[in-house]
Amino acid sequence: MTAKVLPMTGAPSARKVDWNSIDWDTVQNHVHRLQMRIAKARRENRHGKVKSLQWLLTHSFHAKLFAVRRVTRNRGCKTAGVDNIILKTPNQKIQTAVSLKRRGFSAQPLRRIYIPKKNGKLRPLGIPTMKDRAMQALHLFALEPLSETTADRNSYGFRPKRSTADAIEQCFKVLARKQSVQWVLEADIKACFDRIDHQWLLEHIPMDKSTLKQWLTAGYIEQQVLMPTREGTPQGGIISPTLANMTLDGLEKLVKSFSNRKEKTNLIRYADDFIITGTSKELLENKVKPAIERFLYERGLELSQEKTKITHIADGFNFLGFNIRKYPNGKLLIKPAKESVIKFLQDIRSSIKQNNGAKTDKVISLLNPKLRGWANYYRHVVSKNTFSNVDHNIFLALYAWIKRRHPHKTGVWRQRKYFRSDGLRNWIFTAKVFQADGQLEHLDLMSLSKLEIRRHRKIIAEATPFDPKYKEYFDLRKARKKINSSNHWMELSSLKLTQTKLWKTY
Repeated sequence: MTAKVLPMTGAPSARKVDWNSIDWDTVQNHVHRLQMRIAKARRENRHGKVKSLQWLLTHSFHAKLFAVRRVTRNRGCKTAGVDNIILKTPNQKIQTAVSLKRRGFSAQPLRRIYIPKKNGKLRPLGIPTMKDRAMQALHLFALEPLSETTADRNSYGFRPKRSTADAIEQCFKVLARKQSVQWVLEADIKACFDRIDHQWLLEHIPMDKSTLKQWLTAGYIEQQVLMPTREGTPQGGIISPTLANMTLDGLEKLVKSFSNRKEKTNLIRYADDFIITGTSKELLENKVKPAIERFLYERGLELSQEKTKITHIADGFNFLGFNIRKYPNGKLLIKPAKESVIKFLQDIRSSIKQNNGAKTDKVISLLNPKLRGWANYYRHVVSKNTFSNVDHNIFLALYAWIKRRHPHKTGVWRQRKYFRSDGLRNWIFTAKVFQADGQLEHLDLMSLSKLEIRRHRKIIAEATPFDPKYKEYFDLRKARKKINSSNHWMELSSLKLTQTKLWKTY
């Protein structure tokens, strides 16, 4: 029988809780109800009520359990901080949840690691301890309803229910028409996460100040030396993306202030990457850009003069791995950026070469998730030709891999050994594998060109999961996503009436 965790805000150590028997639906619903109440109080401008509800949420044992569960199930759960502790056992997780208290809390220094950037340089990451990550997740539960309520309408990065596909679709909406603006300011903030002013965060982020200050000034360990942190928020922290988003919120209102009858401006932002569209180059250069620089300066940030530039839509620009350009016939086309295609093919070729002696089914199992993830990212834009080109290049790489393995075999032998036909499709790279029931089946390499291109339906700009009036809307989006991912097109007809009604409503 599943044990339910009772609501409690005090002395959870007195309770005997079995981690494996926790009813997580009850826990999540408890946290979400408090978040909804926080968002409602903020919409009503009841700031005292907001603070009391935040206190209640950060002291709830339900929320503490859910915070520990979140950090032990995400991608970084196997990466330890400076204490070299990873939460593995149920008892460790329960004890960590019990220990999440404001009184006596002292954040430990971050573990500094470096990861490669696209330009070949290294990006510093600060990895908190598991306990500090859980503490951040706990306070993020209380902060996120506020950040979502006050967020810029066209901000899409690191926000629930939003994605890069929404940002790209918004680009299409503001640039595709004949009368759309023609100029684009491609903005790049220099080391955004590393330079946000601590004092600005402490004055403007609506959360417990002493706890926030602990995270901001914890320092980091590099080569066994404690280094201070006088600015910025660590990129490895769970709460850091939300802090960065809240730092940049208000940018859209500033940009929109330059719109009038004659001149139009729009902003599309994904985390710290953003573009601004404008009627003229002079508007963006002489009015909008200086205003943005002043806005960022107040927060300790600045634009990178080398990477920030103004481009005409006919020349095209890259944003979030996509190339956006309006061609001479007046049609705006959004395609995968050439740099992204080249980088992806380099990764695929490297994976194939590194597995020269591996079995065919292992190679296919390695490549298919990469192909599926990359294709799903770009399946909402004009990608059909790109997908066919990628398929062809992967075929050439695989055939070279086969020839290295069997240099003395004929082409006919290689084809029979590694490929099969299915209807009009030939040269399907495949392997025969035994299923759990003992039957022999084909494991085929995914073909990107066979993936159906589907236009993405952008999220409503004002929609937030912490507003009850959008609950039905998000339920429908979730159902559509599930159906699309499983290709159950027949099921979509049953949603047609509800779908039409909702889209008209919103």
